Amino acid sequence: MGHGEAAHAPAYHADVGNDDPFDNDDPFGGLPFLGDLGKLFKGQGPIAWDVARQFAQQIATEGLSEPNIDPIQRVQLVELARVAELHVANATSLEPGIPGQPAVVVPATRTQWAWAALDAYRPLMERLAERLGAGTLSVELPAAEAQILDGLMRALNPMMMAMSAGSMAGHLATRAFGNYVLPIPRIDNQMLILVGNVEEFASEWSLPIEDVQLWVCIYEIAMHSVLTVPHVKESFDRLLNKYIDGFHADSRAFGDRFADLDIGSDDPADLQQHLQNALGDPEALLGALRSDAQTAVVPELDALLAVTVGYVDHVIEKIGTGLLSSYGSLAEVFRRQRVTASRSDRFVEKLFGVEITAELVDRGEAFIAGVIERAGDDALTRLWTDEQALPTQNEITAPGLWLARIDLPEWDQE
Repeated sequence: MGHGEAAHAPAYHADVGNDDPFDNDDPFGGLPFLGDLGKLFKGQGPIAWDVARQFAQQIATEGLSEPNIDPIQRVQLVELARVAELHVANATSLEPGIPGQPAVVVPATRTQWAWAALDAYRPLMERLAERLGAGTLSVELPAAEAQILDGLMRALNPMMMAMSAGSMAGHLATRAFGNYVLPIPRIDNQMLILVGNVEEFASEWSLPIEDVQLWVCIYEIAMHSVLTVPHVKESFDRLLNKYIDGFHADSRAFGDRFADLDIGSDDPADLQQHLQNALGDPEALLGALRSDAQTAVVPELDALLAVTVGYVDHVIEKIGTGLLSSYGSLAEVFRRQRVTASRSDRFVEKLFGVEITAELVDRGEAFIAGVIERAGDDALTRLWTDEQALPTQNEITAPGLWLARIDLPEWDQE
């Protein structure tokens, strides 16, 4: 939301009979602009989702209108998705999607994708908002100013989280190909493919568009098949929630960003501009620091990410080498694209703890290769039988330990 909109919002007035201008109902007293913000976001929950959608769309499209998806592109993509689904099912023996709900591939614009991403990540973002909103003010200020700043934090938190969520979804929409730009489980079987991004990528790297489209369909369906395995989804949900619960709000950092705020300014435009500048960096504005609790959960989360990414890459290799004429070039380019993170990507990784580094990809690949070398490709199906069969951090680097623990004998190499 631009500050022009806020400037025309209905004025917030304290009750005439209220002698305390800093009570819980009116933390901003006679400060109209801050009162407007408090009223604007009051009752919207921990995140102002309408603002998040606007922010996501603006970033995803750079403010430009998007053309509708060509019907011919829709038909072509759906046909390729059917091919990919058959091959993934044969390679994994997994049902591609939530039981009883057929997986559906849907061509999408960046706006459609960004809005769907906000819906998909809403439980995580609201959990994070509630966690950060529980922080207490630790900045040393005079009592009156501290109370105003505390009220400012409470009033602005829904907007700050909306900007963070919108920024995340909007930036991801500019580089994603499908739902699983982040390997985070989703709750439905609709897989959105960003046809414009796929075409731009194919053109940039001079790759056959049909090969790139089919690769994306294989990846999305393979990842969806793994992440909808009940115990895999439950493990991800548990670890992601545990990671988010480890955040703690750095209220001192928040206070520092508003330390120069002239509460007594007679010029509303100056006050609004200061707030605009303070809210300009969602990552810094969160003031969220990784705690010891988060550091403790990262190895387990990384192990789950490594085996998931490694297995899906293995499935793509099994299918792609015989199906895609440009497989070698595609594999190299996609790998480079995945592990080259921008600042906005790092922001998302900081939020959810799902950092896909080159090292993590290598560990996952080595684990899958080690299992196949020792016990054959069929041994990989044991990964998806129950939660106890998922490898630990130590087993990711020593596949033999995993095979021994699940009582699967190694081949005789002599």
